[in-house]
Amino acid sequence: MSAVLTHWNELPDKKAENEILPCCGSTAWAAWMAKRRPLENDAALLAASDEIWRSLSETDWLQAFRSHPRIGESVTHASTAQSAAWPAQEQQKVADAADAVKIALAEGNREYERRFPHIFIVCATGKTASEILAILRRRLRNDAPTELREAAEQQRLITQIRLKKWLGL
Repeated sequence: MSAVLTHWNELPDKKAENEILPCCGSTAWAAWMAKRRPLENDAALLAASDEIWRSLSETDWLQAFRSHPRIGESVTHASTAQSAAWPAQEQQKVADAADAVKIALAEGNREYERRFPHIFIVCATGKTASEILAILRRRLRNDAPTELREAAEQQRLITQIRLKKWLGL
């Protein structure tokens, strides 16, 4: 078990919730994660995260989505240094993209938000700006229920990556 998980298992509930919240952005997810303690190892933490995420309501998912900056934008509302640093790391290839691709992403973000009631969520880690733009354009063809499920799955993937970073894995 990692030292981070050992420490987190011993925290009072509210402090544990606040410490893990930047990994996902949903307060319901963080509360349920804290209630699941103690978790015996890193794998149990990751499995609990997936199970809890999939059981949450659409409102909880939308709250998590709101914790992200738009693709290509900086964090303006981060509650911790981690929640500011992670999106910048995840979107590094977007920051380095050509201006034309950045403009197309900004236009795509606006179109997406006119179509769906949340920002475009994609697990950007390791993806180029052009790859993300292609994903955005493809997902604009989804109907609303399909897109919500796809965005929720992308959020789940992001949470898994952030939990691993948080654990130091």
